[in-house]
Amino acid sequence: MVKKKLLSFVLAGTMGLTLTGCGTKSDPTPGSIKGYDQGEQYVSIWVHSIEDTPEGHVYRESVNAFNKKYNGKYFADIEFIPRNDSGGGYSDKINASVMSGGLPDVLTVDGPNVASYAANKIIQPLAPLTKKEKSIYLPSILDQGTYQNKLYALGVMESSVGLYYNKDILKKAGIKVPDQNHPWTFSEFLTILQKVKKYTDQVKGYPLDMTFPVGEATIYYYAPFFWSNGGDLVSKNGLKADGYFNSQQNLKTIQYFKTLLAHKYMSKVAVANLFEEGRAAFKFDGAWEVNTVRTQFKKLNIGVAPYIVGDSWKGEKYTPTGSWAFAMSSKCKHKEAATKLVQYMSGIDSGKRIWSETKTFPSTYKAYAAFDDFDKDPEYKALYTQLKTYGHPRPKTPVYPQVSTSFQQVLENSALSGMDAKTQQDKAVERINAKLKRYTM
Repeated sequence: MVKKKLLSFVLAGTMGLTLTGCGTKSDPTPGSIKGYDQGEQYVSIWVHSIEDTPEGHVYRESVNAFNKKYNGKYFADIEFIPRNDSGGGYSDKINASVMSGGLPDVLTVDGPNVASYAANKIIQPLAPLTKKEKSIYLPSILDQGTYQNKLYALGVMESSVGLYYNKDILKKAGIKVPDQNHPWTFSEFLTILQKVKKYTDQVKGYPLDMTFPVGEATIYYYAPFFWSNGGDLVSKNGLKADGYFNSQQNLKTIQYFKTLLAHKYMSKVAVANLFEEGRAAFKFDGAWEVNTVRTQFKKLNIGVAPYIVGDSWKGEKYTPTGSWAFAMSSKCKHKEAATKLVQYMSGIDSGKRIWSETKTFPSTYKAYAAFDDFDKDPEYKALYTQLKTYGHPRPKTPVYPQVSTSFQQVLENSALSGMDAKTQQDKAVERINAKLKRYTM
């Protein structure tokens, strides 16, 4: 009966089973794999990418470099298991391997899911790292990989979301952009949106290019509104939603989104390339927007403003972060070897490769320092400064998928469909609590 329940839980997409083994290949012998020699500790690793892609090339190059560096001591064997369009493939294989005990020693985990994997004993804490070893990483990377004060994962890549603005429109409206430490407050931003509206109305646009997309993007982009306005989505230990997700402070933040719609500062439906075609003054989007504009919309004159904050913000961390990371599975025998592999795959040299090949932000200070982009390029510099100064991970809870889905549903139902926001909050808490019972009983 217990196994049946656990299997249903795993197949539903939130894993929960103590592993019974480790490694995708049953104790390969030295010489059975090219490069694996006598006296080396074998370490298997799964990644979520296709090998014949820029990201896949980075992972292959990093594994090859690791094997060269630790020749005679460790040998890493990489397997590429790409995700499909619906997000399956890789996660499906992990689900099946949790049941069979066939997980690798090291695997990639999407940052927001670290807590879920840790709580369900799919991954285990890394071997202890010194302060010096940890100090190479941005605080957001260490925060993302930590659950209940234990470090489980380290990422080679980070991410950020910018508040992009059309310089030409703001110049016409006489608006000056503040520095990173003095962002516009909610109230100030409403006044600014009103000022630019007459210019965006002339081109049948909106002051703000903003939507609530289905999927992870909504919580990634807009949870910062709640954090900077004094709210949170779950308790610090990730095991309580009531009083947090449905707090009065969060209700006020939802009302702010409703105000944006009521004044027609944003559209109810997505409008393709609204900002890129010069018909919006502002847009919230990932760091990739810089490259998109520069390669596809070269006439657009953009800048990056600080993420807006609640009126009572006092300098707390609040801006978007998070991406895929490397972790060690729970029954891995060679913990020191696996931890060394995690460190290398997420380290400085790997970070340099990830930026050079994919233009994805790296996770270490020295990787950023190796490129002029983050010092001389104003847009990338602004995004990096925001990330290292104010980066905040998404909620760390074993039921993160339910929190993420509920966040999107509440915003869509309340702001777009006009449903009662407090009722939607309370219903969301009921759904989250149903998932939390497994961890609180």
